Amino acid sequence: MTEHPAAPAAVPGRIGRSVDARDSRVAPLDTFHPWFKECAERAYTDVRPIPLDELAGWTTDPVTGNLAHVSGGFFRVEGLDVTVPDGPVPHWTQPIINQPEIGILGILAKEFEGVLHFLMQAKVEPGNVNGLQLSPTVQATRSNYSRVHRGRPVPYLDYFREPGRHRVITDVRQSEQGSWFYRKRNRNMIVEVTEDVELLDGFRWLTLGQIHQLLALDDIVNMDARTVLSCLPFSGPTHRPAPGPEDDSFTAALLRSCHGVGGALHPDDHILNWVTEVRTRSEVLTRPLPLNALEQWRRGEYAITHDSGQFFELIAVDVRAGGREVGGWTQPMIKPRDGGVVAFLVKSIGGVLHVLMHALVEPGYLDVAELSPTVQCTPRNFDHLPDAARPMFLDEALGAPADRIRFDAVLSEEGGRFYHARNRYLVVETDIDAGFSHPDFRWMTVRQLVDLLRHSHYVNIQARSLVACLHSLTGQPPVV
Repeated sequence: MTEHPAAPAAVPGRIGRSVDARDSRVAPLDTFHPWFKECAERAYTDVRPIPLDELAGWTTDPVTGNLAHVSGGFFRVEGLDVTVPDGPVPHWTQPIINQPEIGILGILAKEFEGVLHFLMQAKVEPGNVNGLQLSPTVQATRSNYSRVHRGRPVPYLDYFREPGRHRVITDVRQSEQGSWFYRKRNRNMIVEVTEDVELLDGFRWLTLGQIHQLLALDDIVNMDARTVLSCLPFSGPTHRPAPGPEDDSFTAALLRSCHGVGGALHPDDHILNWVTEVRTRSEVLTRPLPLNALEQWRRGEYAITHDSGQFFELIAVDVRAGGREVGGWTQPMIKPRDGGVVAFLVKSIGGVLHVLMHALVEPGYLDVAELSPTVQCTPRNFDHLPDAARPMFLDEALGAPADRIRFDAVLSEEGGRFYHARNRYLVVETDIDAGFSHPDFRWMTVRQLVDLLRHSHYVNIQARSLVACLHSLTGQPPVV
């Protein structure tokens, strides 16, 4: 008979103890970088752009120009016509990735010496700027784990395909980038086991305290790991259920925000009503278009590009990889023209840290709008637009003095579909008045965000990454 872990009510406290554990005898932090470097030497990727016509195993529809895999699996690249009457740009067309299958992003958890550890994988992705990054235990599309590619089985998959044998800490479907994916969702899971788990090459047990320190480094913890970790029922470190005299004012406000100690500016039911209202009044009309019929997009030998030279391009790559289920393949990828900015503006209101959330409409969302960071954009994409179209608060985020910036790292987006897609992630203290009123923005506590993350399609992928970054600020300064 399987021995189940502690009751669910105890989970937040046990997560807090893992946050407190800044190091571990199971895998000391000072050995992480040598281990990671050794993994990188074995798990390599050699990625080179190729002409679109040289995509092996992919077909270009002779009528529509749409790209699809010959197996019918993985994903398709199609065109999309978008109308947002009240948006800064009311109409446009674009290529978009249509990947209807739901993949698994899963992290295995196990207690060692009374502390929860999480099994993380050093995984190469063709789009990662540095090749290797720290990923979930399992990061696989349905086509991957059903072995459409005829490659090796995905390690540890059964823990997530048959989770009923173990304690499920979190299990929720979440969206991904609504500007590049059409209604894409993945199952975000954390499953705790008590049985012995074979430790395979390229995998390592880490506490949350260790992972949080690695989050402060550029391009180490990948997007899929960040989204799964954000879905934890997080309430902050356990040894400080209320802020103590050792905490600075920012940390004290953040701890109150995580614990739910102190009041939120807007009650939970008001937040839910606001999200519903935004989704009801915002009109987004999308319809599929042939990829070869998009306005201002042109297919060349190596890429499909926009006439302005902005936004992104669709490229083809040839991949040779070590440490993957398949040693080589070709595929289309989205390559952004420039890096972006993703920022939370935060403020202590009544001694409780609040985040200014933006209900953002994007064409690929299943339900019109999701809660996004205060700022989420690629600044250069607005160079040709009127000043009124420039995102609110962008200049405040970019112009913040150093003493107001609480988190600042360049983090990669999904490396399986996007090529060298990176954003600067920021948490910035702001002087915006607590009474600031705008129909698309609301102040929320961290506890309110964590509660919404138990449900699908409320908090977008960029905001989930920043929630994980906020959680990392509850501990001591990084030492890695």
